[in-house]
Amino acid sequence: MLYKLAELVGGSVGGTRAAVESGFVGHDKQVGQTGKVVAPVLYLALGVSGAVQHTAGMKDSKIIVAINKDPQAPIFSVADYGLVADVTKAVPEIIKEFQESKQAHQTSS
Repeated sequence: MLYKLAELVGGSVGGTRAAVESGFVGHDKQVGQTGKVVAPVLYLALGVSGAVQHTAGMKDSKIIVAINKDPQAPIFSVADYGLVADVTKAVPEIIKEFQESKQAHQTSS
């Protein structure tokens, strides 16, 4: 699901140390103090708690959008926009909206 969203927005998938250790992404995609430092125009922090070790690697992104089901998650303190929601429910809806918008633009062209 994250790779589909990344494809739709022309981005790539990175992850926290926990995501790497769980096998969701490879070590080469780890963002943070012990990984890469990234500063994209748009950073989608999906289910990321916002631990200092991770935010050190992405805090210079131009726009940070965070989705986390914990309203007290530290990621919201660095995010420009935040949505308190379950990522597994929110991301499929976001993908659907992007796909519908893309189809509408193709039809009107």
